[in-house]
Amino acid sequence: MKLYTYWRSSAAYRVRIALELKGLAYKSIPIHLVRNGGEQLRASYRALNPSAAVPALELTGGAILTQSLAIIEYLDEVHPEPRLLPRDPLLRARVRAAAQVIACDVHPINNLRVAQYVKGILGHSQDDVVSWMRHWMREGFDAYVRLIDQSGQFSFGDSLTMADLCLIPQLYNARRWGLELAPFERLNAIDAACRAIPEFVRASPEEQQDAERG
Repeated sequence: MKLYTYWRSSAAYRVRIALELKGLAYKSIPIHLVRNGGEQLRASYRALNPSAAVPALELTGGAILTQSLAIIEYLDEVHPEPRLLPRDPLLRARVRAAAQVIACDVHPINNLRVAQYVKGILGHSQDDVVSWMRHWMREGFDAYVRLIDQSGQFSFGDSLTMADLCLIPQLYNARRWGLELAPFERLNAIDAACRAIPEFVRASPEEQQDAERG
């Protein structure tokens, strides 16, 4: 498999965690989201992913999957161990809801192209952009905490789920943008538990071949 990725993309980060947890071999194909006007905007990449975003996962047979949650659910169906979506329908719905708070409510309005539009087209300052980022992350984390279990190593007890795969990259973004995370004790505990797992370490931005230092 080939994963079209960018080291700092939280959506690609989610998929990298899933691939690592399931022990699936894949080749990373870096797509730089800023260099040369954004490599994701090239016609050759749009042919793979019409949304001009990462990630995209090219399967061994040549099929292309896009959208991080769709990719993770596909991987969970085809490679069910370790399971990232619970068997119980009610719990599965709860996990999806928590994951979507991050992936659908927070991430889409905090990603690079939105920040570029707010700053470049609408004329807001960098301080305005950072304030925007922090506001929506704080709102999302407040909701997430209320949706998850209040005990256990992870968001839903002691088993990792797709919700955790969405949370950890968003906490990485929160630290990057300077959001005060001290009020989110439960999320910090989950973050510490996840980041101690070797598969999460291998999937982390700093461990990627295209990671930029400094």
